[in-house]
Amino acid sequence: MKRAQGPAPDDGTLDLFAGGPAAAPVKRDRGSTLSKSRFVAGAQCHKLLWLKTHEPDADELKISPAIKDIIDQGNEVGRLARTRFPGGKLIELEHDDPERFALTRQLMDAGAPAIFEAWLQAGPVHAAIDVLLRENGAWVLIEVKSGTEAKPKYILDAAIQTHVARRAGVDVQRTEIMHINGAFVAPAAGAEPEADLFVREDVSFVVSGLLPLMPAQIEAQLNVLAGSEPVIAIGKQCREPDDCPFQGRCWPGEPDSVLRIQGLLYDKRFTLFHGGTRTIPELPKTYKLNEVQTRQRRACETGRLVVEPKLAELLAPYTGRLGFLDFESVGRAVPVWSGTKPWEQIGVQFSYHEGDLGGPYTHAEFLAEPDTDPREAIARRLIEVTQGADRVLMYTPFERTQIRSMQRFNPHLADDLAKLEAKLLDLAQVVRHTVYHRDFAGSLSIKEVLPVLVPGMSYKDTVKIHDGSEASAKLARLLFYVGELTAEERAQLKAELLQYCKQDTFAMVKLLERLAAIARRTPGT
Repeated sequence: MKRAQGPAPDDGTLDLFAGGPAAAPVKRDRGSTLSKSRFVAGAQCHKLLWLKTHEPDADELKISPAIKDIIDQGNEVGRLARTRFPGGKLIELEHDDPERFALTRQLMDAGAPAIFEAWLQAGPVHAAIDVLLRENGAWVLIEVKSGTEAKPKYILDAAIQTHVARRAGVDVQRTEIMHINGAFVAPAAGAEPEADLFVREDVSFVVSGLLPLMPAQIEAQLNVLAGSEPVIAIGKQCREPDDCPFQGRCWPGEPDSVLRIQGLLYDKRFTLFHGGTRTIPELPKTYKLNEVQTRQRRACETGRLVVEPKLAELLAPYTGRLGFLDFESVGRAVPVWSGTKPWEQIGVQFSYHEGDLGGPYTHAEFLAEPDTDPREAIARRLIEVTQGADRVLMYTPFERTQIRSMQRFNPHLADDLAKLEAKLLDLAQVVRHTVYHRDFAGSLSIKEVLPVLVPGMSYKDTVKIHDGSEASAKLARLLFYVGELTAEERAQLKAELLQYCKQDTFAMVKLLERLAAIARRTPGT
């Protein structure tokens, strides 16, 4: 995709404008405006901008529990950031209140040392600035983020704000990203942290290189909004810097599309697709593929399940009394429990099935209580319920990382947890190296593999939570927002979370049974 026309960026600038080519000026309603969030969307893709603006109620834009949790955490980070600027004044008017612009100017003229959510406008573009800090007779523009580094998309966000502020006559001398300090460790109760929660990073140099590009980009985006829905070829902008919520409207849905080649770099997928190779069976025979991709091609060519002769060999260790373990976790921008870091994933729930292959199976589970530190309780319960198993199955290495985390937080339980870790087997590796079906559609996630290999077993038909991100968000709501929930809402959340986690381990039970049955009848095993 061509970049919009404009001055060439200076050294050190970022190639962030993938939205589409700059359009010639067209007659448009001058009431059309750009916010900073719309501008950032348009920098990613002009079609994304158009759809977000003209179809704001689209199903794809509905706020999921996972996105709501991210928004809530961002709001919390913003509140904490404001405490670093004593005497600052907050603009508390709604986004659609026209008085917010005048109030910002009043506070600037009155000598406020800092203004939070300062509203500025330059022509058809407006922006709310997290922190506008007065310094040495000028201003520092600070964008507050809950991430742990100054990502390129954050810098673009700050750049459009700087453009608006300067065009509005505000003397912005410096632009900063104020983000979470990845080295921060939550202190014990009553203790002082060893590092500050925030880092202020000066990004003025990079922003200065982006500013000359802004007028052409703004003009192009306003022209897009004034026209009909643009046609944009799929490409890296579909996934960078964030996954586009409208991918389903643009990408082919066939499970054997080259865009679904398992593990292949997306640049290579797009090159194949735009070069005319649309499906995996159309790949040249000389095209280099790894083991899994080669199996995927065979499955797509034949339309049948491909099974490697080594399946039985890889299942050989799966004997004796078997446990099936799955964790759910929470990770917070502002860590809650002592010794934890920003966004560190802490297991707060598990489900565990156990039995000889073929059953019957027992079931045990754990779900943390609100407003408590569950790290010792979950470790003790886990040791208790797994001690009789010969092997404990997981699907991907996440459970191993959580058990190691438990060892770090519970050194007095480290030996027992190490014994449990030694029992772990990763069922996902058996799937990866032995089986593939066209309907996996490029994914080896248990949620995609299960309904194909075990017809009738589907998350969509069984549970109300459909992925780990949603589970994590609902766990956070249950554990950290208990005061905002009714008793009925708490009970509903608990029931959904327990059902979802139980489904994850029972899915492994049925998947292993199915793989064992396939191995028994596969020639050469």
